[in-house]
Amino acid sequence: MEGPIDRKPSIRPRGLSRSEAALYIGVSPGTFDKLVREGLMPEPIPIRTRKVWDRLRLDSAFESLASDNDNEWDDDPWQPIENDRLI
Repeated sequence: MEGPIDRKPSIRPRGLSRSEAALYIGVSPGTFDKLVREGLMPEPIPIRTRKVWDRLRLDSAFESLASDNDNEWDDDPWQPIENDRLI
C-alpha cells in the first residue's frame, strides 16, 4: 500500500534574498548590486535583520528594462531595408 499523498501546494516565495533575486533576473549578485545602485532594480525591504527583495517589484523593474531597451532592429529581422532605413 502506498503512503499518504503530499497535497501541500507549491509555494513561490514573494521575498527573495540578494542571491535569489540576482538568480531570478538572470545576473550575478555583483551585477544585481550595480543595477540596484543605478536604480534599475528596486531597493530591498528590511525585515528585522534581513534585506528581502519583493519578487513582484523585481518583475516590474525587469519589464521596465525590456521596454527601455526596445530597438527597431529587434522587431523583425526580415523587414526590408531601403536607403539604410526600415520600410
